[in-house]
Amino acid sequence: MGRYSTQAIKRRGDGKRVFTSTAYPRIGKKMSDIYVIATDADRLDILSFQFYGRTDYWWIIAIANNIGRGTLTVPEGAQLRIPTDVEDVIKEYNRINNVV
Repeated sequence: MGRYSTQAIKRRGDGKRVFTSTAYPRIGKKMSDIYVIATDADRLDILSFQFYGRTDYWWIIAIANNIGRGTLTVPEGAQLRIPTDVEDVIKEYNRINNVV
């Protein structure tokens, strides 16, 4: 699931196309979550591939850790929570964004 794959495109009054806003779910802590310490080589997309097998779930790690606004870089030495309930997060994302 790409970052913009579920966003609707609307036309403004002047005819320009714009993306609608996307709502992201809250990701609560669970006992099954994994915690890692970021290295200088870590980025959200790389961590996403390492833990989920795909790069486009980087936003799950970003939301869980309140990071990643405008960048995929991760602060070196930061403790990161890696949610393991990805399917539940995706289902909630789809529900709140009316994705069929």
